[in-house]
Amino acid sequence: MTAATSSKKQYHYAAGKRKTAIARVKLFEGGKGDLKVNGKDAKEYFTRIQRENALAPLALTDNTKTFDIEASVKGGGKSAQSDAIRHGISKGLTLFGPDFRPTLKKEGYLRRDARIKERKKPGLKRARKSPQWAKR
Repeated sequence: MTAATSSKKQYHYAAGKRKTAIARVKLFEGGKGDLKVNGKDAKEYFTRIQRENALAPLALTDNTKTFDIEASVKGGGKSAQSDAIRHGISKGLTLFGPDFRPTLKKEGYLRRDARIKERKKPGLKRARKSPQWAKR
């Protein structure tokens, strides 16, 4: 999580994670509320519900038209990617204004959801499913 200046605007960088999805998020100050995901507009990349989920921290802190966001996401499915972007945006907002932290923390947006798929165990079909038992 660092601050940097580019040729256009000052931005803050944060990384968000969910399951196996990793999002690298840049928040640019003084924007119009645009979200670009992997070089595409968010409307092309996500469904409406996933897009609203990703932008929930901005709506919660009344900053929907304050920041432009560029996100690079890999791994996981679309829903996990949306949650990873939400996590990254939340972490980036706390860098811009520490007063956002209590609101985001109360909503649970700053916590990394660490639930991942359990590994397969030897002798079992999946992580916990065992072969059918036969009496004879």
